[in-house]
Amino acid sequence: MKKRKVIKRKLKLTKFERLLYGFAVLIVVISPLAIVFSQATLSKINYDVEKLRGEVNTEQKKNESLSMKLSELASLDKIKEVAESKGLRYNDNNIRLVDNTAE
Repeated sequence: MKKRKVIKRKLKLTKFERLLYGFAVLIVVISPLAIVFSQATLSKINYDVEKLRGEVNTEQKKNESLSMKLSELASLDKIKEVAESKGLRYNDNNIRLVDNTAE
């Protein structure tokens, strides 16, 4: 039996091929990092949006509460009550209607 002589050849890569392989490796390494970074940024933005929604809901509830309080304070019964506590009284004879449509 004859032994075969194994010839090893070195692959010679051109500069363009080395650049291409380097670029491919760089993309393989950077892509997962970019995906993780974008997901983290998206999560933070979603958190901020939910936080703002909570603040908006809180302010809407405050506005509704204040509107109800305003309606309560502007009611005729409340006005009469405050007027009487200040020593004033309701007199129909002192009420005059002013009509601005004649101008």
